[in-house]
Amino acid sequence: MKRCPKCRRDYNDDSLSFCLDDGTELLYGPASMDEPATAILSEPPASAGGQFALEDPTQPFIQTTASAEPQPSLGGDTEKPRFSAHRAAKPLIAAAIAIAVLVGGFVGYRYFSSGNSKQINSIAVMPFVNESGNADVEYLSDGMTETLIKSLSQIPDLNVRPRSSVFRYKGKETDPQTIGKELNVQAILNGRIIQRGQDISLFVELIDISLDKVIWSQQYNRKQSDLVTLQSDVARDVLGNLKTKLSGTDEAKVTKTYTTDPEAYQLYLKGNYYRTKYNKDGYKKAIEYYKQAIELDPNYAMAYVGIGASYFLAAGWYLPPNEAMPQSKAAALKALDLDESLAEAHSLIASYEVWYGWNWENAEKEAKRAIELNPKVGHDQYSYYLAAMGRMDQSVEEMELYQSLFPLDLVANSSLANMYLFGGQTEKAIEQARKTIELDQNYAPGYKALGLAYARKQMYPEAIASLEKAYSLDNTPELMGYEGYVYATAGKKAEALRIVEQLKSTFSKFAPDYNIAGIYAKLNDNEKAFEWINKAIDHRAGPIAFVKVDPLFDEIRSDAPFKDVLKRMDLPE
Repeated sequence: MKRCPKCRRDYNDDSLSFCLDDGTELLYGPASMDEPATAILSEPPASAGGQFALEDPTQPFIQTTASAEPQPSLGGDTEKPRFSAHRAAKPLIAAAIAIAVLVGGFVGYRYFSSGNSKQINSIAVMPFVNESGNADVEYLSDGMTETLIKSLSQIPDLNVRPRSSVFRYKGKETDPQTIGKELNVQAILNGRIIQRGQDISLFVELIDISLDKVIWSQQYNRKQSDLVTLQSDVARDVLGNLKTKLSGTDEAKVTKTYTTDPEAYQLYLKGNYYRTKYNKDGYKKAIEYYKQAIELDPNYAMAYVGIGASYFLAAGWYLPPNEAMPQSKAAALKALDLDESLAEAHSLIASYEVWYGWNWENAEKEAKRAIELNPKVGHDQYSYYLAAMGRMDQSVEEMELYQSLFPLDLVANSSLANMYLFGGQTEKAIEQARKTIELDQNYAPGYKALGLAYARKQMYPEAIASLEKAYSLDNTPELMGYEGYVYATAGKKAEALRIVEQLKSTFSKFAPDYNIAGIYAKLNDNEKAFEWINKAIDHRAGPIAFVKVDPLFDEIRSDAPFKDVLKRMDLPE
């Protein structure tokens, strides 16, 4: 006889293995509860209160006797104890599972070790495409791209291409393999964004260049009010699919948001959009949008950084330095009051001190603090500080490091060309300026650096052509001044003096005094050269900070008044 240990139903058919009522495995047992059994139901251990200590009170404890003696059957015959097919199959199931685990582990090892799970260490976030059909929301696609670049750049071991490297592809049809090769990255991230009323849809895809396939894609559908958290979610998801292991600190940096107000965030994105137009109207609009963002969220530290950067970029180009630079510093200090850990704000203070404040000790401290907080921020300003001190070997090394971090960044490349020029490495300056122009043939600072390097090699026709090209691309007073300097260097005195007069009349509010001083120095009119140098010091004209190394003043550095110039600026002799 067999009995179900759960419902206690007895079965006379020994061929049955499972209870017909509840499917429980049948055991050999007595016809009544008073008879002995080969397999008996045992009481589970009782708790102190006398209750069963079971998670499932319907699951009994089973004991089997140690005896394997034949048991009597209903027919009086003797036979070996019978085991159910289910119990006999357990060893086979266990073996099958073990084999599956081993095979799965081997396949998994082969799969992951074959490169499919390799960690990606370099990425280019391509400009998100605005598919809204409305050019007025272009700020949103550009802004989300820039924010994502900034977030991913917080990871020290992840090489993220900067804005200037990727935005030159905006609006161009280029295949991933070409982009990967040109930018020297392992992966690229593409995105498309659609805004309809208060709804935002973002589709992103991550492409592994070596595998030439999409390894992850995702569509995010959010309300515009969720825009801030959307940015954090995308950054976290991208890093996860790059196989990047984040520490708690790294994740906090990547997902950090500087405002919870979605409207303030959108105004901030608009500010960024117009600031990167790099023109007078752009800076003006940018500052207005940043201020509107701050009105909604007075603790929005990054909006203050945006204001500071706008004023700094406009100083000496579209605004007088003595008007723009103090406002740049004030905004940066406010940002640091709100968040001392902002590397960008520390770098902005260093920029102010180098180009305007001339508190050299603080310039060094702030640049180093920026680098400490974010190894990708501050190297350029530290290089400029070293140049002002006349420590050109160190300055060049620091700018080379900066350029290596952002190899396709136009500012980094043209700045390195300038440092080579300041350091007397003219051939390297020419080579680097040419590389800059190859990156963007409409980038004026590249032509400026090339023209000044040509002038130093006495390649005057080439120098004049380069400076004229620079000024045609960006008609700023500084570039006009450098054009006049090249004319003076080439011995074209009339053309040089014509530019001097034009600078005085056209840009009287903030004439580039140091440029005029450089022209007079090259024309051997040292008295006027020092007169205008001192005016430049009075007006805190930015590039006068590099008077110790700038080729504009090579001819007058040995003159006695030059020591007074250094003393006025608190520069070492």
